[in-house]
Amino acid sequence: MSDVEVRPIEPDQLPGLLELCREHAAYEKSGFRESGQVERWRAALFGDRPVLHGWVAVDGGGRLCGYMTATIDFATWGAEPFAYLDCLYLREPYRGSGLGRAFFERLRGFAAARGCARVEWQTPPDNELGIGFYRRMGATDKPKARFSYDVDGQVAP
Repeated sequence: MSDVEVRPIEPDQLPGLLELCREHAAYEKSGFRESGQVERWRAALFGDRPVLHGWVAVDGGGRLCGYMTATIDFATWGAEPFAYLDCLYLREPYRGSGLGRAFFERLRGFAAARGCARVEWQTPPDNELGIGFYRRMGATDKPKARFSYDVDGQVAP
């Protein structure tokens, strides 16, 4: 991992992010519809008021090795902000290399700088490799059912 650097995503890396998202969806056995994500990501990440924050792992040759995205949310019960880890994905050769820990250190600093006391996320129950990693990082499981409801009345994949 010595030649891999975790850094904020740049606008010219968005097509590479699209490729990583395709791989990530396949890894999670989930659907992924391409429908203008690059332009929407551009606005969400680099607009006047960014609502999405992203990082990529880049090797010495400029190849993307993985990505992480997060948002800031607000907890009603705790009346405090928290960071929500939306996506974390590493290409297979980089899993177990320490790169996941490097991403989490970035996320910890990002969350702390924004006054967040914690980070929350979810993962598919069959992501045993990820679950093991999260537990080794000190995360605790919070059992809940996950729901999705599209505002147009169609159920999301």
